[in-house]
Amino acid sequence: MSLNMNPGQVTDNPAPTLSVVVPVYKEEGGIRPFLARMEAALASLSYEIIFSLDPSPDRTEAVIFEEINRNPRIKMLVFSRRFGQPAATMAGLLYCQGETCVVIDVDLQDPPELIHPMRDKLAGGYDVVYAKRRSRKGETWFKRLISHVGYKLIASLSDVPIPRDAGDFRIMTRRVIEELRRLNESHGFLRGLVAYVGFRQAFVEYDRDERASGQGHYNRFTGSLKIGINGIVGFSTRPLQLMSIIGALMAGASFLVGAWYLFQKLIGIELTAGLPTTVLVITFLSGVQLLSLGLIGEYVGRIYDEVKRRPMFIIDRKVNL
Repeated sequence: MSLNMNPGQVTDNPAPTLSVVVPVYKEEGGIRPFLARMEAALASLSYEIIFSLDPSPDRTEAVIFEEINRNPRIKMLVFSRRFGQPAATMAGLLYCQGETCVVIDVDLQDPPELIHPMRDKLAGGYDVVYAKRRSRKGETWFKRLISHVGYKLIASLSDVPIPRDAGDFRIMTRRVIEELRRLNESHGFLRGLVAYVGFRQAFVEYDRDERASGQGHYNRFTGSLKIGINGIVGFSTRPLQLMSIIGALMAGASFLVGAWYLFQKLIGIELTAGLPTTVLVITFLSGVQLLSLGLIGEYVGRIYDEVKRRPMFIIDRKVNL
């Protein structure tokens, strides 16, 4: 049932009105509930649903394949190994054929029923409509705090306007998808890439639901942290500028400390004990230096990845595509 084709290749079949891209990993219990609501929401439309699957140790692939046999508008990409959610999302965008495309997670925290209000907004002359969260049910205060701080930090440091309180759940026109295909970056931070592409963008607010079942395997703390770092480093050089400013301030502070000790020598009185101050200054400056080296390393690492030009993902199988 697999058909080899290049991304974006036109077939004899007419393009669907809407493509739905769903990155998945270890979601065997969530596939059918998701499809039940998604198919009901899209019943009046011509659509395709593309599952971008990181190889899972459970029955996720088997369940999707069973659903493909039931509904030929369901399709699947299976990768050669686990490449992560950003790569899975970009792969779906590369292979989608719809006039417009929605990116959504399978956990039903983002309601499929919101697609229609998003399409209505898109029809008002926009090229991107993203879903902005008013509230987050089922999340701990710590996770909400981290998300709030992370979004604020990314928005304040980024050179492009990355919206706050918005995930990957959004709808895009075909020309936005084509521009995303041209970028060809190794680190696919979708929110930043869509902001970089530009065009007219708007949002629809909603209250995010709790996860329908099971436990998420994509957006854990380390994964969210990695995506957040990609958002900052991939779209701004301000952290490097900030390190330069901190370095200048530390040099100035060191000059003042030296002047203070010189003053004590000149008056012949030891007003401060030397050893604790020396230890504190050395420890603090060492921490700043290591932080600066780590930050530079993040940028150098991304340069290294881009220079190698390795593909963001490798596809093992295409089912119904």
